[in-house]
Amino acid sequence: MNPLFLGLLAAGVALVAIVILYNWTQERRARRRIESAFRQPADVLLDRERLEPQLHTDAVAASSAAVETAEEPDDLPPMSSELLDEPLPDVLPATRAERGGTAPDADIECVVHLEPQQPVLGDSLADALAAEFAKPTRWLGRRGRDLPWQLIEGARGGPWEELAACLLLANRAGAVSRDDVERFLHEVARTGASLPAAFALPDAAAEAGRGEELDRFCADLDVQIGLTILRSEHGQIAGTRLRGVAEAAGFRLNGTGSFDFLQDDNSAILYSLQNYRQEALTVESLRQLSTPGVVLLLDVPRVADPVRVFDQMRLVAKRLAHTLEGVLVDDNRRPLNDASLSSIRGEVQATAAALREANIEPGGARALRLFG
Repeated sequence: MNPLFLGLLAAGVALVAIVILYNWTQERRARRRIESAFRQPADVLLDRERLEPQLHTDAVAASSAAVETAEEPDDLPPMSSELLDEPLPDVLPATRAERGGTAPDADIECVVHLEPQQPVLGDSLADALAAEFAKPTRWLGRRGRDLPWQLIEGARGGPWEELAACLLLANRAGAVSRDDVERFLHEVARTGASLPAAFALPDAAAEAGRGEELDRFCADLDVQIGLTILRSEHGQIAGTRLRGVAEAAGFRLNGTGSFDFLQDDNSAILYSLQNYRQEALTVESLRQLSTPGVVLLLDVPRVADPVRVFDQMRLVAKRLAHTLEGVLVDDNRRPLNDASLSSIRGEVQATAAALREANIEPGGARALRLFG
């Protein structure tokens, strides 16, 4: 055989081996970084499909065994927006991995630190702040090495002695792509050169790999709980009556097609009330609307103290079912009794425990970014 051909063949095999080894190394490095930031909870949660408000009542026994289920209240108070004896906390104390709501979070963000030769004002970052990417970005600054990080939002801030450009690696829309990372790094490099500032860019492929790992990890912790209220087989709820009952219960109509129950002190959404049908609830549509039912939806990762919020939502659901002459049912239209609701409560408790085990405080800054 031609020696030249043999040489080319050997070079090709060697090149393929190098590429495979490089990709394996980058994937392993990304996996290690993610696993070091988040400790995978062992057998606490079963596989769940993201963004589906399902009740999973058959699987709750296994998940709730990992936590201690507290006794839940049985009494139904009068319909009111004040169904709790004391207000829910805004955000529970952050875990040591939460790193505060403003500081760069290298475990879930692609972070580039920049050290300007001279302190810079916010107007020097106008173009960078206006740039848009597929995932949320933040520009942070601090006026001294020992001072806290602050979110840079306009030209009035500063002067900044140190900067951090942050790109979220994953959220409910999926993982960041390599192209997205490269666009972000290109903008950071352009900004750094214009200041000027010293900086070091990470490898775009490795950052995209970290995003994929993070996305897969968070999918198992992404749980929403729905409680459905249905009228009888042929019954309907008039939209005008639904609005009156919902507002009397403390819900407020939002601009996205549903009602929200808000926390009094900070207006954070605790849970929502949605149409059972795929039709938006608006001021106009409610005048003509009739629907067989409604769904109360709790987004577990995005609320502080999810178990307590579920207890409140459960009481509201029971009262709404009574007022609307409906029945509280599961996804298969089977009536929910107290035992079923207790099992669902156990799933909420197990999910909250798993989030905290993974250093993601429910309702905290990290959870709001990852599950947004």
